[in-house]
Amino acid sequence: MQKAKGERGDRLTVNVPYGYRKNPDEPKEWIIDEEAAKVVRQIFDLCMQGRGPSQIAAQLEKEKVLNPTAYKQREGRKTPHQAPENECRWHESTVVAILERMEYIGATVNFKTYSNSIWDKKQRANPIENQKVFYGTHPAIITQEVFDKVQEIRQQRHRRTATGKSSIFSGLVFCADCRQKLYYSTTKYFEKRQDFFICSTHRANKDKCSGHYVRAVTLETMVWKHMEAVISFVTHHEEYSRREMGKKLQLQSEEAIRVHKKRLAQAEKRIAELDRLFLKIYEDNANGKLSDERYAMMSATYENEQTELKTEVKKLQGEIKVQEQKMQNLGVFIQRVKKYTTLNELTPYALRELVKGIYVEAPDKSSGKRKQKAHIEYDLVGYIPVNELMKAEKV
Repeated sequence: MQKAKGERGDRLTVNVPYGYRKNPDEPKEWIIDEEAAKVVRQIFDLCMQGRGPSQIAAQLEKEKVLNPTAYKQREGRKTPHQAPENECRWHESTVVAILERMEYIGATVNFKTYSNSIWDKKQRANPIENQKVFYGTHPAIITQEVFDKVQEIRQQRHRRTATGKSSIFSGLVFCADCRQKLYYSTTKYFEKRQDFFICSTHRANKDKCSGHYVRAVTLETMVWKHMEAVISFVTHHEEYSRREMGKKLQLQSEEAIRVHKKRLAQAEKRIAELDRLFLKIYEDNANGKLSDERYAMMSATYENEQTELKTEVKKLQGEIKVQEQKMQNLGVFIQRVKKYTTLNELTPYALRELVKGIYVEAPDKSSGKRKQKAHIEYDLVGYIPVNELMKAEKV
C-alpha cells in the first residue's frame, strides 16, 4: 500500500519540513511558512558566501534564531523531538540536513530510508538512485540553480584553518600544473595581506610540484579584475558575447561529445563481451572443462571489470548530457552576470555563483620581475578569453 502510494507520487512523510506548514484548507498541501522560510534562505545564502555548516550554525545562534524544533513547538505543532534546553542552539547536522533537502526546491522525495525485513525494522538510508523524486509538488523556497550550486560547494567540503579564519576562495583554487588544490595558509599573527595559498602537492612533497605560492590579496585582485571585465563586456555586448562564446562552446562541446561517445561505445562493447565470457566460463565449469577455483577467480575478475566499466558508462553518459546542455547554459550564465552590473567589489556570493575554479600558474621570474597568471573557469561556460573577445569586437 505504502509502496504503491510512494511510486505514484503521494507524499509519504507526515513531518512537514521546517520552512513549510500544512494548508489549513487542504491538509495534504504544503504552503510556505514565510518566517521559517526566511531562515532557510539565509542558510543557503550563507553557504553560497562560502560559510561552512558549523559557521552557519554559530551565526544563527548568535542572532538568537529559534532552531526548527523550538520554532515548531512555539507554533503549537507536533515534532518528533523533545523541547531543546537551548532554543537557539543550532547543530551542524541540522544545517547540513537543510542544505541537502530537495523539498526546498518544491520536490517530494519518497523512499529516503528502507528496512531489510519485517523482523529487522531498523531504518537505513536509501541510495539516491533508489529514491523516487517528484518535482513541482509544492512551492519552492530555493531555486534549482542555487540548490545545485550549494551541493557543488558542499562536495568541496573546505575546512577552516586552526585559527578559525577562512578564505572566500577556499575549495575554488587549484594548481595549474598538478591540478590539486592550493592550501590556504594563515596564522593568528598574520595580517590579511600576509595570508597565502600554496600547492598542496608541493607542501607534501617539494619534488613533485613547485609551490605556486600566491598571496590571498593578490589572488583577490587578479580574480576581481577578470570578473569585472567579463561582467562589463557581457552586459555591454550581450548579443556579440552570445554569438562568439556560443561558437566556442559549440566547438568544445562537439569535440568533447565525440571523444566521450567513442569511449562510451568501447566500454559498452566490452561489457557485452564480458557477458558472453561469463556465459562461456559458466558452461565450461558446468561441463567440467573449468575447475571451480579457476571459475571463481575468472568470474571475480570479469565482475570487477564490468562493475568499473558500468560506473564509467554512467559517468560518460552524464558528461555527454552536460556537454549537450552547454548552449542552454550560456543563456543562464549571461542572466547571472547581468545581476552584477552594479557590483563594485568582489563578494563571496558573486564569486560562488559565477566561478567554478581558479587555476594558478607558477610565477614567472624570467624578466627579473615576478609575474603570475591565474585562469578562471566560469560556472556553466568554462574559460572566457575576455581580452580576445574585446579585440575581436573592435575589429
